[in-house]
Amino acid sequence: MAGNKVAVEISKELYEKAAKFIEENGGFKDVAELVEFLLQEAIASEDEGVELSPEDEEKVKERLRSLGYI
Repeated sequence: MAGNKVAVEISKELYEKAAKFIEENGGFKDVAELVEFLLQEAIASEDEGVELSPEDEEKVKERLRSLGYI
């Protein structure tokens, strides 16, 4: 997948939150890498038909809220 890339626009506020997340937690070289990872995970989860328990789903939602994604 490396090589062919397209631009995607997100709000500056969300970009800054993502950059802060990377700064505090590491694991990604930049926001683009984080976004690509999250999209791949979301799509892979959908393709695999992974179902979360209501408790696990709520944990994921809470984590995403705390990160400012929802």
